[in-house]
Amino acid sequence: MERMRSTCEFEVWDGELPPPRKILLEKVLDKVGLLCLLTDKVDYQLMDKAPKLRVISNYAAGYDNIDVSEATKRRIIVTNTPDVLTDTTADFTFALLLAAARRVVEGSKQVREHKWKTWSPLTLLGVDVHDATLGIIGLGRIGTAVARRAKGFDMTVLYYSLNRKRKVEEELGIRYAELGSLLSESDFITIHTGLTRDTYHLIGSRELAKMKGTSVLVNTARGPIVDNVALYAALRDHKIAFAALDVTEPEPLPRDHPLLTLENIVITPHIASASVTSRTKMALMAVDNLIAALTGRIPPNPVNPHAMTN
Repeated sequence: MERMRSTCEFEVWDGELPPPRKILLEKVLDKVGLLCLLTDKVDYQLMDKAPKLRVISNYAAGYDNIDVSEATKRRIIVTNTPDVLTDTTADFTFALLLAAARRVVEGSKQVREHKWKTWSPLTLLGVDVHDATLGIIGLGRIGTAVARRAKGFDMTVLYYSLNRKRKVEEELGIRYAELGSLLSESDFITIHTGLTRDTYHLIGSRELAKMKGTSVLVNTARGPIVDNVALYAALRDHKIAFAALDVTEPEPLPRDHPLLTLENIVITPHIASASVTSRTKMALMAVDNLIAALTGRIPPNPVNPHAMTN
């Protein structure tokens, strides 16, 4: 807030929930800059309502909530906050992976519900993470950071990505695999690709059917990459063993959503980047991007740099 006060006048939505669509459209009428969250849909309709808009600063690494091509046509700069949350999200990915593998949430629930009666050789048996095979879908910054952590657990690491990363393969001793092979060979599968038309419901019934019956699926990327209906059926019928999601479709899930009836799933409220350090850095980065664009400078993190030259 202090950084922005020295540069521009601004208005803040201070509600706990995202601003209602109607209010958001009203408030952007005369604005030249917008600092938004991933919960705010910034599409052609909003841009039509904001003819003076010059920059959209997204407080997130992903930007699937923004129609970037439409913004580029209108010479509106779009920025994001990459890198700063990479390690924090990779840490949380492993937190979910370990919680699922060792049934941490189920164990905690037993204690709280006074169902823990004694030590037993067969109580809440999980699966080992060390020496297991990890499949990473999407080897960008976060996927690579997860691969580095996996080597500390002596895991065999496979990855699937649109582009092979041979330098990373050599550095970390990991192996590229086509998606089908990755799904069938991996004990743990974690998703780190962006949400696009091509990755929408990338993991559906066909893909889940290729996974081992003992496998664990982890998603800290975007909810719609996984088909929730197919995932529910696979977990219910024990076609896969467990899932751990930090993102869902929609967010939050309705109270009566079928996934919430299952014991073999952990769901957290989109908190993979939620450390004090990372969220503070994200906020400062989003503000710096905004101020740079408003003052005629090139923002540190433009998503569509060509919008400034069109």
